[in-house]
Amino acid sequence: MNPVVSVLIAFTVLVIGFWLLVKGADYFVEGASAVARRLSIPPLVVGLTIVSMGTSLPELAVSVTAALAGSNEVAVSNVTGSNIFNLMVVCGVSTLFLPMAVDEETRRRQLPFSIFCAALMAAFGMTGAAEGAGVVGVIGHGEGLALLALFVGFLAYTVHMARKGRDDMEEDEAGEILSPIMSAVYIVGGILAIKFGGDFVVGGDMVIAGREVGYGAVAIARMLGMSETLIGLTIIAVGTSLPELVTSVVAARKGEIDMAIGNVVGSNIFNILFILGTAAAIHPVSFTMENLIDDGILIAFSVLVWIFSSTDGGKILKREGVVMLACYAGFVAYAIWRVYGV
Repeated sequence: MNPVVSVLIAFTVLVIGFWLLVKGADYFVEGASAVARRLSIPPLVVGLTIVSMGTSLPELAVSVTAALAGSNEVAVSNVTGSNIFNLMVVCGVSTLFLPMAVDEETRRRQLPFSIFCAALMAAFGMTGAAEGAGVVGVIGHGEGLALLALFVGFLAYTVHMARKGRDDMEEDEAGEILSPIMSAVYIVGGILAIKFGGDFVVGGDMVIAGREVGYGAVAIARMLGMSETLIGLTIIAVGTSLPELVTSVVAARKGEIDMAIGNVVGSNIFNILFILGTAAAIHPVSFTMENLIDDGILIAFSVLVWIFSSTDGGKILKREGVVMLACYAGFVAYAIWRVYGV
């Protein structure tokens, strides 16, 4: 196929993917907000559950597919890399629009719990018989089921928090709210648009007129001569986290700042407990020294965000968001150096 046509296809699909992500996130936040207002559920709770699960669909698809194929070592890298991106880039970019006011419940319980989950992942990863170069342990079936059980407990606590929040909330201000049917349409449609938008942005290969043609960011990266390893390290990892980024930015711009931070913290907890738990329950997951280092970095970044959220009246300010973005850039530089040694 003509190279110009190939480039045009790759960029067209990429643009369509971004459009689906933006529109899907917009409808998803609007639908979730309507559910929260109609049921008198705090937006934070919606962010911790519906929004975080919906925007974690790409990570879930990648990890479960890898587990079924018996190549689920990628599950740990996918979870850890996505969580670091969520924490440092999603929160960091959101603060550029509006200072991120962190709810006291998030500061006192959700953020510390996410740090505990990351530490638990490292503890489980250092158990089991280590086989292979650089492998320090294995997250086995039992550990996977334990993570899933902890996830059920987290959901139960969130439901309890929702009931408590509903009892404590004042009557919602007057104004038009989406009907239950339209709210469901917005949420489901948003999830589907986010899922396919993420797929299109990341990209891959498709067959047109009997020829295999690349599309999306992966195809563009190949055209620019990037290695497959670097593609997976950057585009794939970031691509699966684009829904969280777009959803949180849209939530921040709409003033649903509780939903933005709730989405990030909820997604990080969901990624470790449910996604990694599901992958390990399907097939034992090897845990390498690089995974252990990355998990340590995730814990350090989480503590940093926790500190930021505990100062300045419980707000993460723009200057702190810039520091978070710089930290992520440093992490990416380190990851590239680790692969290439340059």
